[in-house]
Order: sequence, then structure tokens, then C-alpha cells
Amino acid sequence: MGYCIDGLLLRCVHCDEMTDVHTPEQRSFNMSRISGRDTKPEMLVRRMIHAAGFRYRLHVKDLPGKPDLVFPKARLVLFVHGCFWHMHKCKYGKPAPANNRDFWAQKRAGNADRDKRNRKALQAAGWRVAEIWECQTKEAAKLEKQVSKVLAVLQEART
Repeated sequence: MGYCIDGLLLRCVHCDEMTDVHTPEQRSFNMSRISGRDTKPEMLVRRMIHAAGFRYRLHVKDLPGKPDLVFPKARLVLFVHGCFWHMHKCKYGKPAPANNRDFWAQKRAGNADRDKRNRKALQAAGWRVAEIWECQTKEAAKLEKQVSKVLAVLQEART
């Protein structure tokens, strides 16, 4: 079994699949460091909402899906989703890993299904559910537009 170097990427000569440049131990370590909270997109959203004068609770365990931000008085929850992990239909959410395809397809589809179940459960309990996607945080104008929608709901609940 041989490997050829195609630019900086290694490809299997026999099956043309990408090979991992890390050992299983290194990959496991890297994956263990991927956090589900306090991510860069989440922190951007939190700073903007806080700067607008609104306060929130973080990752409330009593609610389905442990929403990233919870506004109890407004009965609003906000999820800041990573496009890859939650299968957003954007350029960041569409690509699927070449290796271990079945595992990743099942993992990502499971995340998306769980998101739907959590959304329905929250709505059934009387909560309004908002989502901001990672891709929307990459451009200031898009982020401001999405956060302004959340702020409008919060402002409405204040009056």
C-alpha cells in the first residue's frame, strides 16, 4: 500500500481517499479540545447582546438542548450553531469528511435531528427559539442583521 503526495495532502494510491496526517492519538486529542460552549461565534453574539444592555443566562441545563443564551423574561432562547456540526445549508455546513463517512453522516444527521426535537420541545413549553449560524458571524453586516432580530424581540418583551 503506497501513498503519493498531492500538494500537501496525502492520498491513498489505491482508493483515492484522504489519509489523516495525524496519529489516532493526536486526532483524538485535537477532537477532545473542540468545545461546545464559549466558541468564537457564540462570544461575538454574546458581546453584541450584552453591549445592547440585555442580560441572559448561559447553557441552562433544565431546558431541552441547553440553549446557548436564555432570556427568561422574554421566554426566548438563542442557539449559536456551528455550520459543520449542525449541517447548515451553507458552504461551511455542506462538506462532509472523506474519511469515516458513515460515522460522520450519522453524527451530523443526529445533531440536526436533535436540534429539531429540542426546538419543538421548547416551543411546546412556550419558548421562542432563535438561531444564529456560524456563517452569519463571519461578516459584521450579517451578524448585525441577525442580532438585531433578536434584540427586537427582547425590546418588545421589555415593554
